[in-house]
Amino acid sequence: MITDNINVNLVPFPSTRIKELVRCNEDDSYTILINKDIAHNQQIKAYQHALSHIIHDDFHSDMSVQDIENRRHNER
Repeated sequence: MITDNINVNLVPFPSTRIKELVRCNEDDSYTILINKDIAHNQQIKAYQHALSHIIHDDFHSDMSVQDIENRRHNER
């Protein structure tokens, strides 16, 4: 299952405008960093957004980052 290779951490970010960051690691695992200073419901949405990038394999896409973000935000 894909979630076996996902590490999630709550961390302070420089701004509450940044909700999450997700990274594909060298070992094909993923790390999701979620802003610890946003509301719990926002943290859940941030996790779901990051997970959608993983599920759709956005890290190996030829699309621009902006196009990928637009696509993920329009899925809601």
